[in-house]
Amino acid sequence: MRVRVMAAGLASVAMLTGCGALEAGIGATPPGKAGGNEPADVKEARKELKGLEVKGRAPKTGFEREKFGPAWADVDRNGCDTRNDILKRDLREETFKPGTHDCIVLTGVLDDPYSGKTIKFKRGQDTSMAVQIDHLIPLSDAWQKGAQRWPADKRKQFANDPLNLLAVDGPLNGQKSDADAATWLPPRKGYRCAYIARQITVKAKYALWVTAAEKAAMEGVLSSC
Repeated sequence: MRVRVMAAGLASVAMLTGCGALEAGIGATPPGKAGGNEPADVKEARKELKGLEVKGRAPKTGFEREKFGPAWADVDRNGCDTRNDILKRDLREETFKPGTHDCIVLTGVLDDPYSGKTIKFKRGQDTSMAVQIDHLIPLSDAWQKGAQRWPADKRKQFANDPLNLLAVDGPLNGQKSDADAATWLPPRKGYRCAYIARQITVKAKYALWVTAAEKAAMEGVLSSC
């Protein structure tokens, strides 16, 4: 039986009350999976946002990807690296490499939350990057807003936390780079409420701060939900 990776901390993401339904939500089962599409809890996101510390960015000095551990470690020790865990969670119609206990994803279909496009994934040197795993809170952004003070184990956990990870359109992920909400939002406007609510949930979980411009952008999105 396949084991699906459930995003820790998503218990705080519940149904909207009194704010209207969102086009796409951030429940434990992401858009594209049967039974998913739970809307983001905007009321809870607003509450958590008020509790986040507001400060300027710390210098990026000293940031390296390696400070967050090796890329796609098997932190939950289920035998699969984190990238394959997220592909298995977010894609549909997946096929797997034989002999890997349904671990290494060979093909699948992504209903991309950022663009609304349907993307066919095929594992390979020239094709894998069509679908990338986005850190909703980019690692360098986290580094400048509290993570540089963390122990190495906490940074490794953050980099591999399913709550902060989402399979998305590769070019859009490259476009986003390490931008925060003040400078980049998904082009699919119907997903922005869910995107911002989930970013806030991650920042609250790890006690990362926000800049004044970032907080204003988050408030602007939530006000339209």
